[in-house]
Amino acid sequence: MFQMLTSSSAGNRIEPKTNERMRKKMTSAKKTRDVNMLEGPLFGKIFMFALPLIITNMLQVFYNAADMIVAGLSGVEGAIGSIGTTSAMINLIINIFMGFSVGTNIVVARNIGKRDETAVSEAVHSSLVVGVITGLACAVIGFFISRPVLKLLGDEGHILELATLYTHIYFAGVPFVALSNYLIAIFRAKGDTTTPLVVLMLTGILNVGLNLVFVLVLGMSVDGVAWATAISNLASTVILGSILMRDGGACRLHLNRLRLHRDAVREIIRDGLPAGVQGALFSISNMLIQSNIIGINNRLCPGGSDVIDGNAAATSLEGFAYVAQNSIYQASVTFTSQNFGAAKYKRIGTVMKCCYGLTAIIATVSAGILLGFHKPLLALYVEAPLALETAMTRMNIMLIPYFLLAFMEVGSGVLRGLGRSTTSTVISLVGTCVFRVIWVYTVCRAVDELWIVYLSYPISWGMTALTHFIFSETTRRRYMKRSEKAAA
Repeated sequence: MFQMLTSSSAGNRIEPKTNERMRKKMTSAKKTRDVNMLEGPLFGKIFMFALPLIITNMLQVFYNAADMIVAGLSGVEGAIGSIGTTSAMINLIINIFMGFSVGTNIVVARNIGKRDETAVSEAVHSSLVVGVITGLACAVIGFFISRPVLKLLGDEGHILELATLYTHIYFAGVPFVALSNYLIAIFRAKGDTTTPLVVLMLTGILNVGLNLVFVLVLGMSVDGVAWATAISNLASTVILGSILMRDGGACRLHLNRLRLHRDAVREIIRDGLPAGVQGALFSISNMLIQSNIIGINNRLCPGGSDVIDGNAAATSLEGFAYVAQNSIYQASVTFTSQNFGAAKYKRIGTVMKCCYGLTAIIATVSAGILLGFHKPLLALYVEAPLALETAMTRMNIMLIPYFLLAFMEVGSGVLRGLGRSTTSTVISLVGTCVFRVIWVYTVCRAVDELWIVYLSYPISWGMTALTHFIFSETTRRRYMKRSEKAAA
C-alpha cells in the first residue's frame, strides 16, 4: 500500500476532452461549503473562510485550557505547571508533521486552482500516508526523549515525574493527532472550514467529558487529561476520514488508493519541510526561554512552581489570541495557493490587503478582551500572588503589541502560498529563532528578570513581519511582470 509510484505531468496523462470533463466534474461537485477563491470579492470570502477556523481553533484552545484547569482540580501540586513545561518540547516533535500538513494544504489548493483532478487526488492520498509515517515516527521519538529533555530544561522532583507521565501518554496518541491535522488541511484546501469545526466541536466535548470522568470520578491527574486528549483525537480522525470518503469532488478519500505518489510527495516535502523545520527550531528557541523561566522559578521559589504556573496560565490564555489571528494565516496560505495555481497574481495582492486588515483587527480585539478580563480569567488557573504577577507580566508585554505577530504570520503564509516556503522559513529563523537565542545568551544573562525574557518576542515579531512583507510583495510583483511579458 505504501509503494512509491512514478508520476508524469498531468498533460501527458489526460487527453484534452477528458481534462475538460474533469474540470466540469470538479465544478459541479463543489458543495456549498467550499469557497470559490478564484472569483468575486475577497474580503467577505476570506472572513467567512476564517470564521469557522477561528471558532474551531478557539474551541481547541478552550479544550486545552480545560485540560489544565481540570488537572488543577485534581489537587496534585504542580499539575498545571507540569503540563505547561511540556508544551515547547511537545511542539518540537509534532511541528515536524504539522509542517508537512501545511505542505498538504498548499499542494492540494494549488492543484485545485489548476483544475487538475488527478493531481489533487494523488496529493490527498499521498499526504495521508505521509501523516501515518511521520505520526508514528514522532510518537516513538517523543516517548523516548521526553524525560531526558524535560530534565535538561530544568524540571525536577515531582514536576519532572508529572510532566514525564503526561508526555508518555500524549505521544501514544500522536499518530491520531497527525492524521486529524492532515485531514483538516485537506478540507481547508478545498475551501471547507465548516466540517472540521463541527467535528472538532463534538470531539472537544468528548475530551472535556473524559477529563472530568478520569480526574474527578476515577481520581487520576495529568494522566487522565492525557488519555482524554488521545481518545478525542482518535475520534476526530475516524469521523473526518469517514466524511472525506463520501466527498463528491476530487478530494474524495479511497482507502485502496492510499500510496505514495512521487510527484505529490516531492511537492508536499518541498512546501512542508521548511515549515516543519521552522516549527521545530521555533520550539528549540522557546525551550531555551522556557529553561530560563524554570531557572527563575527555582531561584524565586525553591521547591515551588508559582512562576511556571503563572507562565503556563498566561500562555494558555494567549492561545486564544494566537489561534484567532493564526486562522487568517491559514486563509492567506489557502487563498494565495489557489490563486497562484490559477496564475492570478494581481488578485493575490488583494488577498494580502484583506488578510493584513483582518488579522490586525482580530489581534487587537482579542488582546484587548484578554487584558480587560484578565482577573477572572487568571483566577481559573492560579491564586498565588507570585503566579498572578508572573502571568500579568507576560500578558502585558506579549499582548499589547500582538498585531506584530499577526503581521508576521500573514506575510509568512503569503510567501508559502507563492511557492516560497524555504524563503519564509529562512526569514523566520533568522528574525525570530536566531535573534531569541542571541537574546537569551546575552541580554538575559546580563539582566536576569522575567520581563527581559518576554521582551524578546515582540521585538522579533516586528523585524520578521517587515521582512516577510517586503519579500512577499517583491515575489508577487515579479510573477506579475513575468505573466505580463508572456502575454505580450
